[in-house]
Amino acid sequence: MKILVINGPNINMLGIREPHIYGYETYSDLENYIRDICKENNILVNCIQSNVEGDIVTIIQNAYNNYDGIIINPAAYTHTSIAILDALKSVGIPTVEVHLSDINSREDFRKFSYISLYTEKTICGKKFEGYKEAILYLKEKYNK
Repeated sequence: MKILVINGPNINMLGIREPHIYGYETYSDLENYIRDICKENNILVNCIQSNVEGDIVTIIQNAYNNYDGIIINPAAYTHTSIAILDALKSVGIPTVEVHLSDINSREDFRKFSYISLYTEKTICGKKFEGYKEAILYLKEKYNK
């Protein structure tokens, strides 16, 4: 099994940006966490972070026929990007949406996710653990 993990804008600033919301662990810590979980589960993984919406769309398009699952934390694009939604729909790859914080208990504008209109599951507010839950969900689905 091969999974693509996409992290959107400002995720590269983990540990610096609003640590009272996102914690003190860094983006490097997150990548290492994801890689360790995938290694334990015999899953190949590619982690990509971009602050650019168009780059994320291209990354998703290039995933077609190359990945068995996508985990995406679209960050601020969650609430604004129909382009990312359309890219996910076009490739038809099972996708899980992950958010480090609980977007449903934050500002009103963060409570709607365009991305969730396609994803099979949305995991919010579990910090790094949400990525593990997403990985194991996709693994179980793949092995059925």
